[in-house]
Amino acid sequence: MAGEKYITKYSAFLDERQCRLCEKVMASVKYENYLLWGGYEGAERKMLCVYPQYGNDDIIGSFPMTAVTFRYRKEDKPDHRAFLGSLMALGITRDSVGDILVGEGSTSVFVKDTAARDVLGISKVGRIGVKSEEGFDAASIKAPEFREITGTVASLRLDCVLALALRVSREKAAALIKGGAVEVSHVRTDRVGSQVEVGDKISARGYGKFLVKSVDGVSHKDRLHITVCKYI
Repeated sequence: MAGEKYITKYSAFLDERQCRLCEKVMASVKYENYLLWGGYEGAERKMLCVYPQYGNDDIIGSFPMTAVTFRYRKEDKPDHRAFLGSLMALGITRDSVGDILVGEGSTSVFVKDTAARDVLGISKVGRIGVKSEEGFDAASIKAPEFREITGTVASLRLDCVLALALRVSREKAAALIKGGAVEVSHVRTDRVGSQVEVGDKISARGYGKFLVKSVDGVSHKDRLHITVCKYI
C-alpha cells in the first residue's frame, strides 16, 4: 500500500522477535522506506511504519503512540507486572502497549494513541495511588549495564553459546534448554541445536539475560571467537 498507493501504514507494537522478522522481510523484498520506533532510542517494543518513497517527513513524530508517566511516592515500589496488569484491566491488549520503564517515584509507559485517554485515567496501580501525565523525560532512561563474556565456541548452536554465557558444560546447557528454561528473543525453545544470531537475546531461568553481541573471528582450530554480554 505504501509503495503502490502512497499510503503510510503503522503496525501495532511488536516485540523484539517480531521487529527482527520485519527487518529480515524488508531486506528480502529490498524495501527501505520503513522505520521501527518505540518512543525512544533503545526501545525493545516498537511500531513499524512503512511509508511511500516521498513521504518521510517527520516520520518519528507521526507514530500513533503516546507516552504516559505515572508519579508516586518513592517509597512505593510498583513493578512492571503491576503496571501491565492495570493496563490489561482496562481491556487494553498487549500489542497496544510498548515499553514500560519503571523508575524510582515514576514510571513511563508507551501506548497506542487510541488507548492513551483510558491510561491517563488510571489513579491506582495495585494498591498504590498514582498521578498520570502525558509525556516522559528521556533523560530519566538508564542505559542497560553489561558484563562482557568472551570465548570460543564450536558453532552458533544454542547449547554452545549458552554454555559459554553461563560458564557451564554443554551437557548442562542442553539440559536447561530441553527443560524449557531458556528463551531466545522472548520465544521459549527446547531445540538444543537451533542457531542463534548476533543481536539475539538469550534468557535462562535462574541465570539472567544475555545479548549475543558479536562474532569476532575464527581461531586456528576453526572455532568462533564471540562476545556475549550479560545484563547486570
